[in-house]
Amino acid sequence: MAVELGLWGVWGRADQWVGRGEDAAELEELGYGALWLGGSPDGTAIGTAGELLGATGRIAVATGILNVWTTPAAEVNEGYRALAWTDRFLVGIGAGHREVVGEAYHSPYRKLLHYLDELDVPRDRLALAALGPRVLALAAARTSVAHPYLVTPEYTAGAREVVGRGVLLAPEQHVVLEEDPTRARELAREGLSLYLGLPNYTRNWLRHGFTEDDLAGGGSDRLVDALVAWGSLDRVVRRVREHHEAGADHVALQVVGAADLRAAHRELAAALF
Repeated sequence: MAVELGLWGVWGRADQWVGRGEDAAELEELGYGALWLGGSPDGTAIGTAGELLGATGRIAVATGILNVWTTPAAEVNEGYRALAWTDRFLVGIGAGHREVVGEAYHSPYRKLLHYLDELDVPRDRLALAALGPRVLALAAARTSVAHPYLVTPEYTAGAREVVGRGVLLAPEQHVVLEEDPTRARELAREGLSLYLGLPNYTRNWLRHGFTEDDLAGGGSDRLVDALVAWGSLDRVVRRVREHHEAGADHVALQVVGAADLRAAHRELAAALF
């Protein structure tokens, strides 16, 4: 039986969740089903996951993701065994980026295959970061959750066709709670700036109808508006619900540009649940 994620989750950098068990418990009480610990270049997120699981009773905690180049499979196996007492831990892995890994990065699909063979983690406790059709199909074949990052609802519809119904589809969605278009897009571009320099993402956007012009200058309004849900609370909620309408089982919400993240999560929860 797969980890229960619920309809909505919160995505945040793993290093920002160290020592924040109280905040995780609040997300649980608000109704969120999962907390995704993102930006995990090594296995340290597993320790943070254990801390947050110990501070909560219902919410799932997922690594989103552990980098297969920098986190040895044996280390993941050990971490998983340490958390085998709970059915709320989801091991999310992914191939990362050449720009982060360096010269060791080659044949990422083959690396994923070998890494999955080395893991001693049940399929129903595994998630795979997936963008292209080959890795989406691999997620469906070898794990219980496909986790695309920085994608549109239109992408989600296509991904559902690729993975079929035997796997949970859990896209991440950037959110900016700001109604002024100029300021909202400014904050959105700050959140996108890192990813505009990573070919794994830019190639995916080009595959789905965006152009090189859309990628230039911090991203066109067209690109920003497609990737980031911004505006009033009602507008944001309508936008993020489009992923479910397109076939997602779960959506991991990443609030960017907020002065008070806890308040933003409360505001979203009041409208979603």
